Amino acid sequence: MSNLQEEALKSKAWPFDEARKVLKRLKGKLPEKGYVLFETGYGPSGLPHIGTFGEVARTAMIQHAFEVISGMPTKLVSFSDDLDGMRKVPGNVPNQEMMQDFLQRPLTDVPDPFGTHDSFGAHNNAMLCRFLDTFGFEYDFYSSTEYYRSGAFDEVLLRAVEKYDEIMEVMLASLREERQKSYSIFLPISPKTGRVLYVPMKSVNKEDGTITFDDEDGAETTLRVTGGNVKLQWKPDFGARWSALNVDFEMYGKDHSTNTHIYDKICRILGAPAPSHFFYELFLDENGEKISKSKGNGVSIDQWLTYASSESLSYFMYQKPGTAKRMHFDVIPKAVDEYHQQLRAYHTQDVKAQLNNPVYHIHKGKVPVSDMVIPFAMLLNLASVSSAETKDAMWGFINKYAPEASPETNPVMDNAAGFAVRYYHDFVKPSKVFRSPSEQERAALSDLAAGLASIDTAKSMIDKKNFDMGKDPVDLTNYSLLDGDDLQSLVFAVGKNHKFENLRDWFQAIYEVLLGASQGPRFGGFISLYGVNETIELINNGLDGKLID
Repeated sequence: MSNLQEEALKSKAWPFDEARKVLKRLKGKLPEKGYVLFETGYGPSGLPHIGTFGEVARTAMIQHAFEVISGMPTKLVSFSDDLDGMRKVPGNVPNQEMMQDFLQRPLTDVPDPFGTHDSFGAHNNAMLCRFLDTFGFEYDFYSSTEYYRSGAFDEVLLRAVEKYDEIMEVMLASLREERQKSYSIFLPISPKTGRVLYVPMKSVNKEDGTITFDDEDGAETTLRVTGGNVKLQWKPDFGARWSALNVDFEMYGKDHSTNTHIYDKICRILGAPAPSHFFYELFLDENGEKISKSKGNGVSIDQWLTYASSESLSYFMYQKPGTAKRMHFDVIPKAVDEYHQQLRAYHTQDVKAQLNNPVYHIHKGKVPVSDMVIPFAMLLNLASVSSAETKDAMWGFINKYAPEASPETNPVMDNAAGFAVRYYHDFVKPSKVFRSPSEQERAALSDLAAGLASIDTAKSMIDKKNFDMGKDPVDLTNYSLLDGDDLQSLVFAVGKNHKFENLRDWFQAIYEVLLGASQGPRFGGFISLYGVNETIELINNGLDGKLID
């Protein structure tokens, strides 16, 4: 056993925790099918959203962790429930009126409102596969429609007929009395209207594998359960799918967690052991409402990728999967900067720490080196004060701070500069509110401008702060007006000299007067990046009220 495997077996990182549970369920033995199956589900009633990505990304992390600790071959399957009836028309698609005519039809029988695919289900499946491919996931795509209609599920459906009473007993115990009267695990697809029907069964025949029910026009109808004539209700469908595919692991949102015992019982009744599970908390929009495919609220996959890298999205998904997450645009800059902080830390860590680092799981152990020489939050502020329209304009400032950097040698930095310009103009600029300084703040900002203009003035300010704090005078022999740490010392000294009781109030004043926001970057580093003379001009504009105008 390698050192990596030994440490992985002990690691407290949540993907390894879940991987060990899968290994325990298998009792350390490879299944007869020759691989361990990790599955994710997708309901294509609406366009794939960022929660869909999170489910696949997290499952892939656990899959890789399992491979590390076990050495067993694995497979990742993305299963689309595209035979479900369309209960309502999603609010974020075109041609709404046309789609009203296809309510309760299987999603793969509903015309594509975008006009690009054979059906609405096929369109959404294509969107799912596109983003899975974009992120480089290695997966097999399975379609519920294909599996039901091709006969691939026939065996488990006939077993469901045979075990009908036993499965119904499990289901009825979970339903209200009123619902029990009309419930059946089978949903026939009307041979006349093509609609998925929620009707009670008049009989279920174990001998010939048929069900009898009244169709929408009241006519008694008998159908075989095989060949795509019926589908299972969603709860029995979970257990049947696990049994038919011999699934070893599936994660899903916490809203499913109360049904897990139902899924598991049905899976066992149908002849297979229940898989391992992992529940994640739900994703919320900025108003605290659950993200919905049909509403299209929250941040979409494409929107995140408009303003940041895919790796930053994976980092966001890695963090605390058991905690509800608000998915809105303000979380993007923080995720970008924290991701790069972890990248920089990774290559200085021992194996134990590396296995606990999110980037190990994001990159499956092949962790790149960060070329981000400037934090993303700093780039946003730079874009703000410079009114940058292109990333080329941003590079003029970046090279003041890091002369050796270039778009060719720092491609991630180059992309981030473009993201910053886009993000600033779409989200930061519209919400910026500048204010005038108070008398105390005006005096402090004037002194800060004077200190930036003169090394001697800066030294006297820092010496005064040190004297008041009982410290020795500072040696500024090598002081540079371009050094971020020295500039930060100057900013700090000005705040102390002007008797701000809490220095956070001083820095907040800088941000609100000069940047139009209540929070901002480490200001010494910002000055070094933006330029001393440019910052002096910015301060003067703030004092003169020009930024408010």
